[in-house]
Amino acid sequence: MVIKVFLASSSGSTAIKKKQQDVLGFLEALKVDYAPLDIACNEDNRMWMRENVPVEKKPTNGIPLPPQIFNEESYCGDYETFFDAKEDNAVYAFLGLPPPPGSKEAKEAEKAFILENGPVKNGTVENETVESETVENGTDDAEDEENLEAEEVEEENLDDDSLKREVPMDFNGDEHTHEVGGETGEEAAEEAAEEDAATEEKVAKEEEEAVKDTEEAAEDTKAPVKQEEAQEEVEDDEAKGEDDQPVSEEEEELRQLEEEEEAPEVTEEEEDE
Repeated sequence: MVIKVFLASSSGSTAIKKKQQDVLGFLEALKVDYAPLDIACNEDNRMWMRENVPVEKKPTNGIPLPPQIFNEESYCGDYETFFDAKEDNAVYAFLGLPPPPGSKEAKEAEKAFILENGPVKNGTVENETVESETVENGTDDAEDEENLEAEEVEEENLDDDSLKREVPMDFNGDEHTHEVGGETGEEAAEEAAEEDAATEEKVAKEEEEAVKDTEEAAEDTKAPVKQEEAQEEVEDDEAKGEDDQPVSEEEEELRQLEEEEEAPEVTEEEEDE
């Protein structure tokens, strides 16, 4: 298979020249064999390129511009699709060539294959060998699941039968069964409601006792404060009573004498000055 690259050697467009150089340089770096076909000097090359480019890939004017890439007779794409393939590490897939071993594209292709088909061992897909082994041994997963479901159903039926035991016939000759649990859904609901009511009453009592304890503690703290206030009022009244008592004549005379004795001392000091 030969890769054909149609290009124009004498193009006046700088963009076209840059695109052509980019494609050829990348193919040479990958060591891909290609054949450059000039459409500027060869009319047959130009007509063949225009006829074999798909209609949906042609521009609005209907004339495709170089570079255009083919693998023999099959169309690969133009520069834009080539650039996208280069960015995605899928140039070999774009060119329709198998990627060389060890290349990034080969590794990515191997990963994609493993994700789809499972790991490969000794040249065969591992999933296929596992399936063949399970079929030969008669241990198909679907059959195992059905057997497990059947066993579970049998165990449930045995459990249901064991929950009930037969009771001898009563005096009226009617035979009845009695459940081991001894409680129906309604009885269980009534018991649960009674338990909830009991717990609510207990909580209410505890709250009332807590309120009483706090009130008693507050009263105990208020009593010493009131006693202290009463004692302070008594002391204040006693102090006021002492201040309001009338001064006797003797005390008044002593006070006047003290004032007279202090007055001459002051005058003597002023005269010395």
